[in-house]
Amino acid sequence: MDHLSFKTRSVNKASADKAWVIVDASDNTLGRVASQIANMLRGKHKPSFTPNADCGDNVIVINADKLRVTGKKLTDKIYLRHTGYPGGQRSINLRDKKAKNSASVIEHAVKGMLQGNRLGAAQFRNLFVYPGAEHPHQAQQPTTVSLTNL
Repeated sequence: MDHLSFKTRSVNKASADKAWVIVDASDNTLGRVASQIANMLRGKHKPSFTPNADCGDNVIVINADKLRVTGKKLTDKIYLRHTGYPGGQRSINLRDKKAKNSASVIEHAVKGMLQGNRLGAAQFRNLFVYPGAEHPHQAQQPTTVSLTNL
């Protein structure tokens, strides 16, 4: 047996096998859905995972408005932002943010689980979140993925 044939293959942008997957977020908790999506965006579920390359899948999340949270997070979880001006700190709770734009709740959670560099920004651009069951990505022929099987 030749030991030189066992070489570690590093995936780059050209050789990455990127697929399109659909995740149904209805009746699932926010943190569990976000962590599974972040792993799929990074490509950690693939045997050819390379930490310094964008080798993850393109993820389509549907039914973001049917997402579930536990406890008193709807009223007690606060999202903070700053306008950049003195005294410009703004806050909004989860219930109001979900009512305003339910897709931004999942996007905010997933973005916090990705790397904070250019690679994380590139992986975040592969995420598409929609509040309902319809999405405009039928031409990519996405496959449906169950979060319980991952």
